[in-house]
Amino acid sequence: MRPIRIHDTLTGNLLPLEPREGNKVGIYACGPTVYGRIHVGNARPFVVFGIFKRFLDSVGYDAKLVANLTDVNDKIYAAANAAGVASTDLANQMADHYRADTDALQIGRPDAEPLATGHIDEIISLIADLVDAGHAYEAEGDVYFSVRSHKAYGELSHRDVDQMDQGEGVQGASIKRDALDFALWKANKPGEDTSWDSPWGPGRPGWHIECSAMAEAELGVDFEVHGGGSDLVFPHHENEQAQTAAARGKPLAKIWMHNGMVRFGEEKMAKSVGNVLLLHEAIEAHGRDAVLLWLLSGHYRQPLSCTDERFVEAQARAARIGELARNLTDGPSPDSLTPYAERFFDSLADDFNTPAALAELFGWVREANRDGEVIGGDGLRAMLSVFALENLLDQTAGDGPDAEALELLTARETARAASDWAEADRIRDELLQRGWTVRDGANGPELISDQ
Repeated sequence: MRPIRIHDTLTGNLLPLEPREGNKVGIYACGPTVYGRIHVGNARPFVVFGIFKRFLDSVGYDAKLVANLTDVNDKIYAAANAAGVASTDLANQMADHYRADTDALQIGRPDAEPLATGHIDEIISLIADLVDAGHAYEAEGDVYFSVRSHKAYGELSHRDVDQMDQGEGVQGASIKRDALDFALWKANKPGEDTSWDSPWGPGRPGWHIECSAMAEAELGVDFEVHGGGSDLVFPHHENEQAQTAAARGKPLAKIWMHNGMVRFGEEKMAKSVGNVLLLHEAIEAHGRDAVLLWLLSGHYRQPLSCTDERFVEAQARAARIGELARNLTDGPSPDSLTPYAERFFDSLADDFNTPAALAELFGWVREANRDGEVIGGDGLRAMLSVFALENLLDQTAGDGPDAEALELLTARETARAASDWAEADRIRDELLQRGWTVRDGANGPELISDQ
């Protein structure tokens, strides 16, 4: 198996991936709360950890990816009440949309996709263990985790405990022993149309305990990698880490792997802000290949900018591969191209550096084009397969704009952004001569064939 290092949020270091048993690797990635259609920001962890699993499998590991769905939550109650529907109906509908929207990315599904509502017994059992151990307490039907009872609290997010805010507002403030404490179980409240029986009365789980219980049910504790967006480091993952360690005497995971946020301008993409591009709309406007290439274009730990220009660039990259593919034959690649594939896999083994890997992939493409020969495409197929882009090798002539046309479209958008209207018009006219009309729509520019 190829040695792999991943940046660990808790230690701040690159840590070796060390399977507990043979070549088996457990990955738990926090999925969405299903109260609305997901946007491309929500899709980033789905792609990061889905492709990470594909990479691990390709180099000899046996990776199990678990990605949960939170289907009982304050946000779901609020959205359901606003829509005048039952919360379970809304959650089920949005879970179905989520599966369909992410299916369209064609990278495969996680090995397990547990629902919070499917693990109520495990959640109640874990809370009871925390109460018995003195790390949690009941108050008027609620149960709270006693933050100061866990001396290591704050180690994941590297925050001063006294400076923390759990984000629970005034809810439960009058009955908590300490304002820092967070809810493990919430007594049924007006406007909440679902509840489960528990030793503390009817209610439902808090957000953080759901993931601890689901992760343990699927992977045990002290598994290899826990993933999710960097916005989850605190309070969600800090609380997961604390409650599992307090109950089990072991860490939840060996490595905490967090992806950066997708941004519109300087702001994080978020439903609460309203600056969202829904995933299914992005795929419809720009194509699945371009959306996937864009999501892989930045290092997973860094923010990723969402602009029309970035999607056009991704379309051009996909077209370059498709154009080369029309001249390839099956079989082994020439020795001159072997180092590109080797460096591709080395880049992914070194903190899953997808932009560096893509640079090697396109280095392979440039070298192949420079030779001007019909050459074997095995090396290229192996790289594309990791990124679920092997379909680009099966394109035929006439499948959309060629790479030069897409590069011209990118140049036109650059000129328009600089208010160089004369240059933008010149490029538009050149595209017309090539048989492409530029259509500027709500989802950005696209090329329409005149033929």
